[in-house]
Amino acid sequence: MREPAVGTRRSARLEPEDRHNQDLLANVHPPAWTNPKPADRYDLVVLGAGTAGLVCAAGAAGLGARVALVERHLMGGDCLNFGCVPSKAVLRAAKAWHDASAAASFGGPRMAESGDSAHAMERMRRLRAEISPNDSAERFRRLGVDVFFGTARFAASDRVSVDGIGLRFRRAVIATGTRPAIPPIPGLASARYRTNETIFELESAPARLAILGAGPVGCEMAQAFARMGTQVTLIDREPRILPRDDADAANVVARSLEKDGVTFVGAANVTRVADHDGETIVSLSAADRPSDELVFDELLVATGRAANLEDLALERAGVAYGPDGLRINARLRTSNRRIFACGDVAGRYQFTHAADAAARVVIQNALFLGRVRADRAVIPWCTYTDPEIAHVGVDAAGAAKMRGVTTITVPYEELDRARLDGATEGFVRVHVARRTGRVLGATVVGARAGETIGQVALAMTGGVRLGTIAATVYPYPTYGEALRKAADAWRRAKLTPATKKILHIVKQLGARL
Repeated sequence: MREPAVGTRRSARLEPEDRHNQDLLANVHPPAWTNPKPADRYDLVVLGAGTAGLVCAAGAAGLGARVALVERHLMGGDCLNFGCVPSKAVLRAAKAWHDASAAASFGGPRMAESGDSAHAMERMRRLRAEISPNDSAERFRRLGVDVFFGTARFAASDRVSVDGIGLRFRRAVIATGTRPAIPPIPGLASARYRTNETIFELESAPARLAILGAGPVGCEMAQAFARMGTQVTLIDREPRILPRDDADAANVVARSLEKDGVTFVGAANVTRVADHDGETIVSLSAADRPSDELVFDELLVATGRAANLEDLALERAGVAYGPDGLRINARLRTSNRRIFACGDVAGRYQFTHAADAAARVVIQNALFLGRVRADRAVIPWCTYTDPEIAHVGVDAAGAAKMRGVTTITVPYEELDRARLDGATEGFVRVHVARRTGRVLGATVVGARAGETIGQVALAMTGGVRLGTIAATVYPYPTYGEALRKAADAWRRAKLTPATKKILHIVKQLGARL
């Protein structure tokens, strides 16, 4: 299918039009919804009902503020409708397929039947609909929020117009999110392609799938569909997958994708995309192969994101922005002191948990004249491939440029739990201040990496040092033990020759006594 043009308002319609998507729409964009009569003035007007906007609206209303929430498409934003929720449901289904095929290596039964990808996609739609009441228009109305569906534009420095309805505000929040960024590839605009906003409309796994972009979305979807039987080709301009992650960790994921049957074409330039007889033809050239034409049934474009700012009439409100997006300070305030911004539209980290954290900063600063800084938050992230890859703080390249930093790597092969699970591919890599043991950052690649990186983020936020982690009793056997092993390695490294000599003398004295 062809994506909607930039700036156009999409109708509240989802494919396929089954009962699950109808239930979803009934919650996140009710067909018969009537916008309320606006108040004379709102304490807070929130533009966008994704994660950041919902947290702002719910938090402010819970504190007694008069709140209006405006959404032009689907409440819940990317996370519920096109991101975290549907993608993880598909990934879990794909993992079940993979585990079934690997059962024989554990003495289990061999697969005798092919899977049902249509059932996996239907399950995703059902679960998404079941989760949607949390983000529903009715729930927020019950919280005391005035919910408006329509296109919002600033009419003045203290006023928003929603399809001709004026909303005056004391404070406002821009939380309009992002959309897929479509590269200017010849022929792409007129060809059939999907993005994260339409890939989950597939009712079953396609036979052949091309994915442009080997970042987190591209890698997750490549592995998921490959495990469900799709012939997947992953294409990127960079020579490796996940270019923003630790190179060693990305290589672990790359090997896993290769085992699952994903073909990676790196350092590639896509020169043209065209449709022919219901198929999509991708023309490309790469460093290790001549110019080629590849034929696919579906094409997923996952090449980045662009901020949703075009329709807001920011100039009327005196809100400054540039090619890189909104200009905001560390307290998430725009050039108009009445207006704040948070979430993907304004954040360096475009994750649900980062949007949630930023929204809490906005509530404090907008409603209570707070001076909380968003740039001091410790933000981890995780890509949910198998194995997972997660990171927080300083990376390997940054640590190499710093003085007095020790990098400790604990291979998963040293973890008894990983050996028992047959999941020894991976490692925990911690960057720490050599003298004090202060944790500066970490990368984890392997089973349950997202859970382990949360422990590192907690240590960094709370100032917990490796010495304390080394003294912590971890349950056995767990993946979390890798952090204690890293802490033990750091303590051993601090045993200088002088320290060892003192310990030797103490030992001799103890023997004499």
